[in-house]
Amino acid sequence: MTYNFCIIAHIDHGKSTLADRLLEITGTVEMRKMKEQLLDSMDLEREKGITIKLQPVRMKWSGHVLNLIDTPGHVDFQYEVSRSLQSVEGAILLVDATQGVQAQTIANLHLALSHNLAIIPVINKIDLPAANVPKVTAEIQHLLGTDVQPLAISAKTGEGVEAVLDEIIKRVPPAKTEAEKPLRSLIFDSIYDEYKGVVAYVRVIEGSVQSGDTIAFLGTGVADRAVEVGTFAPEFKASRTLSAGEIGYIATGLKEIRQARVGDTVSLSKYRGQVEALPGFTIPQPKVFAGLYPESGDDFTELREAIAKLQLSDSSLTAQQEQSEALGQGLRCGFLGMLHLEIVQERLRREYDLNLTVTTPSVLYRITRRDGEVQDVHTPAVFPDPSHIEKTSEQFVKAEILTPVEYIGPVFELLKSHEGELNHQEYLDTERVVLTYVLPLRELVVDLYDQLKSATAGYGSLSYEMAEWRDTDVVKLSFLVNHEIVEALSVIVPRSKSEAAGRRMAERLKEVIPKQLFAIAIQATIGGKVVARETIAALKKDVTGYLYGGDYSRKKKLLEKQKKGKKKMGNVGSVDIPPEAYIQVLKR
Repeated sequence: MTYNFCIIAHIDHGKSTLADRLLEITGTVEMRKMKEQLLDSMDLEREKGITIKLQPVRMKWSGHVLNLIDTPGHVDFQYEVSRSLQSVEGAILLVDATQGVQAQTIANLHLALSHNLAIIPVINKIDLPAANVPKVTAEIQHLLGTDVQPLAISAKTGEGVEAVLDEIIKRVPPAKTEAEKPLRSLIFDSIYDEYKGVVAYVRVIEGSVQSGDTIAFLGTGVADRAVEVGTFAPEFKASRTLSAGEIGYIATGLKEIRQARVGDTVSLSKYRGQVEALPGFTIPQPKVFAGLYPESGDDFTELREAIAKLQLSDSSLTAQQEQSEALGQGLRCGFLGMLHLEIVQERLRREYDLNLTVTTPSVLYRITRRDGEVQDVHTPAVFPDPSHIEKTSEQFVKAEILTPVEYIGPVFELLKSHEGELNHQEYLDTERVVLTYVLPLRELVVDLYDQLKSATAGYGSLSYEMAEWRDTDVVKLSFLVNHEIVEALSVIVPRSKSEAAGRRMAERLKEVIPKQLFAIAIQATIGGKVVARETIAALKKDVTGYLYGGDYSRKKKLLEKQKKGKKKMGNVGSVDIPPEAYIQVLKR
């Protein structure tokens, strides 16, 4: 029989280590080929100790076939988790014996329960001195609402891992094997391979497919030949047939990955029009937007091509070209969160040797104009004039924060400063509490996670999901340098924080703009109102240095002449702001 399952957990609770032990114990990978985090194929994943991309693998145990999908744990990559859950019948809920239940543990569990998956609770890292199995057991039982006894293991040493394999066979429902029906298989991921073309990762729901069959993608309407079918070992392993209940891949030969999009249904061409498409996935919408500009303008073409290649394996990354008078040509990219942005930036640097300037991240605003038109805005350049705006909306998030009770005061203060509204609080036990807040997405994306870690001495954790749109009061904060508007410095900020933001940026501009022979006024404005001002003093030249005596009126006359000259120069002179100054102000 075939059993399909995944591993879900908070970040750094040992998912990839457990996957390593499962591969080792089942003999899927030879010992000489084993290495830590085997399923994490990127160097970046190993260095950061996190999983970024889901990774399937096929194992055999006690005469049964087990298909595992290793999933990410960070909230930014929850889209990868949701796709995995739709392709399996069971999930291992992994919890660190030293840290206990964390925010993302709860979020992923709710996601798994919404798909009616069999849950196998497992406590990991019992070999560590700080492990507290009874306490974590109580937390899991409280979370699940049952008195089920979790399995206690050490994925590092292998202790208890065989019992996990036995429990999967005992508790996860076997996959249905309706091979006689017309083919229907769900694409849960896809990659581009230089030799095989577009490779679709599929869960076969009904029917079967063989190498050489003519297949059809029901969503895009594209038809092509299955160049190769097979399973994951964990590398590609060709086979003759993929049947109902199995997880594997179909190499299509297509050259455009968008023709085999994630969530589409693959069938045979002869069944087109006879079978219904399977329920797919909701394509994730970007939450954070930032401009990526190459440090050298000559590298823009390389940047555009590199982003296009990353999009082949990351459907959640969006990009559109934009022009900045300060930074030149670049791309305005959409990301799922700040970690996603950091990962993309690092991959561009390592894999494509691109050094980038990344502008301050922003979020999406929905503007209703007075003529009734609704406009989505995520950059100040297209923010309408206030006189044309009927109302502005922004997206809020529902955040769950898990913290030790002794840090509840600092967390309250932190969330209050970020406009958070406390909706609910629940004590997991006498030592830890779950706080549910609703707050603006803009307050969460930039640095809330880091501030939460600081406020809770590293013990707090955070997960969130998108909530409703609400009316908001935001304005476009513009900057004038020597009375000329500099559009590249504009930002969108809440009206209540506009003066503080204007003062802060004006002070930074004063530090980075070089002095001239005349005084330079830096003004932060909203519409026509100046909300902050700084002045860069003029360079002073000693025009009286050659005087060696005589009446003071001679010196005064020269100083007055210099003063008039500086005033005239200030009226007609222009200030060239160096690119380095823009970068210092705009970069995150």
